[in-house]
Amino acid sequence: MSEKKDYYELYRRSTLGVTLLDSLDELITARRIEPQLAMKILSNFDKCMSEVLADRVKSRLSFKGHLDTYRFCDDVWTFVIKDINFKLDNQSTIHAEKVKIVSCNNKKAEEK
Repeated sequence: MSEKKDYYELYRRSTLGVTLLDSLDELITARRIEPQLAMKILSNFDKCMSEVLADRVKSRLSFKGHLDTYRFCDDVWTFVIKDINFKLDNQSTIHAEKVKIVSCNNKKAEEK
């Protein structure tokens, strides 16, 4: 039997996720697909993004900035960091005025 595993929907707010949502919306509006199919596609997107990023991304970076706010709710940490500098593997540095970091447990509460 296959076990259904739920994934966080974090990557739906990425550029790729928003573009996928817009495309699915257009297809539903044009009656080319059913909303249930769009939901299956989004679930598969959540799964694939989580697995690919966990398995294939090996780059590292460090960052330093000023912690503005933080919160912990429903097993999810959220940090807002201002005046932040990222140092990448190749030693290049990127500056940003403000960054929001969301960190989730890799297992949802019901799986613990």
